Amino acid sequence: MTTITVVSLTAFASFLLTAVLGRWLVPALHRLKFGQTIRDIGPAWHKNKQGTPTMGGVMFLAAFTAVSLLFRKEGAEVVPVLFLTLGFGLIGFLDDYLKVVLHRSDGLYPKQKMALQAVITAVFLWYLARFSGISLRMRIPFLPGKELDAGIFTIPFLAFVILGTVNGVNFTDGLDGLAASVTILNAVFFSVASIGLGNGVSPSPLAVIGSLLGFLVFNVFPARVFMGDTGSLALGGFVSGMACFLRLPLFLPLVGFIYMMEILSVILQVSFFKLTKGKRIFKMTPIHHHFELMGWSETQIVTVFATITAILCLIALMGL
Repeated sequence: MTTITVVSLTAFASFLLTAVLGRWLVPALHRLKFGQTIRDIGPAWHKNKQGTPTMGGVMFLAAFTAVSLLFRKEGAEVVPVLFLTLGFGLIGFLDDYLKVVLHRSDGLYPKQKMALQAVITAVFLWYLARFSGISLRMRIPFLPGKELDAGIFTIPFLAFVILGTVNGVNFTDGLDGLAASVTILNAVFFSVASIGLGNGVSPSPLAVIGSLLGFLVFNVFPARVFMGDTGSLALGGFVSGMACFLRLPLFLPLVGFIYMMEILSVILQVSFFKLTKGKRIFKMTPIHHHFELMGWSETQIVTVFATITAILCLIALMGL
């Protein structure tokens, strides 16, 4: 099959499978009363979302997994990226299960969540360093053929990239369609980069593109289902896994700018609040809430954030 045929089939199959699963899963989540609990710390009008089914990330993770394995080439390295994606997805699922099913409002405790994330990250990096056969040198943006060798700092740096990206995506998932829209554009970047670099992981980002488009059928404003931590942590694992496997972590400040902006806004807000004993930089964080309180609609914010991501992904492609 030609590359165009494989691209079309992979994306279409994952889209169709997610859409079909959604037609069954969304009503099932309603019947099981797996509804989202909206905290008082968010914008007041988000209370209208109370009870909307969550854990919808299961539908696109199932499609992503099946299609990635089905369309992988012989010897293609999709399994490690799949491991990182599903590993973080499982952590998110446990967190959602505790919140929604067992009604433990905080889900996993922060130390539990961080410990599990550290284990998944360590296993992935151990495989990457010992068994993948992939160089740990990182491609430098806009300097073709130039690579950065960070030596003993490489593994700690990659761990920081993975954990930062995963939690950045998690913070981004606060508006209908936001995390999915931004990640689709990231997946387009990784698809083009993977094909251009001749790497065997291209089925993974193609499957993510299709499955997230299928998920958006149910997740665009007004959302009929949320992805929950099941989906957002998994997407963070996918983005960081692709960056590591393609040796593109230095490109993440561009393609993952929105994720970085979301998590930095929280860090800056909390730090400034403590230092000044009560003052704030933003009206509310993560930063998408700041724009909401400035009068922007959810659709406007998603459109602007997605447009910024699309432009930065194009710039990043020029920097390969």
